[in-house]
Amino acid sequence: MSSPDKRGDKHTRRIATAAILATLALMFSYVEAMIPLSISMPGVKLGIANLVVLIALYRLDFRYALAINVVRIVISGLLFSGLFGMMYSMAGGILSLIVMWLLKKTNLFSVIGVSMAGGVFHNIGQILIASALVSDIRMFIYLPILMFSGLASGIVIGFLCHFILMKTVKLI
Repeated sequence: MSSPDKRGDKHTRRIATAAILATLALMFSYVEAMIPLSISMPGVKLGIANLVVLIALYRLDFRYALAINVVRIVISGLLFSGLFGMMYSMAGGILSLIVMWLLKKTNLFSVIGVSMAGGVFHNIGQILIASALVSDIRMFIYLPILMFSGLASGIVIGFLCHFILMKTVKLI
């Protein structure tokens, strides 16, 4: 059995690592906010900050990935996108993280498959909150385009995550 000091040190290292990852995710959100996408579809983004959340899910655990995701969404919402942007991101971020966590737990999907599902469900979460906010089910007209963009970004993020996971050691 490990001593209380070693358990405390491990816990402290995990919190510090999560703080660094949250900062990195926030930096990626800032970079993404600066990238002009020529697509005139609202809600279509690259999702590069989700790379950090996915790494945290695989290298730390669900609780840390959730904390990193929530901190990143709240701070980036306050800095870059405002209350409504924060609400859309939170709905998509929480739903996608839960789906990715459940799929990861099955051990049936690669990190790329988990990421693809995360990209799709992020956009489903955004459409759900958008249709609730405007009380109009017609918002789901955008779903096919958003699902395709979520799938495409999920593939890219999944490949990047796979590469990073293969080149790094387990965090803490």
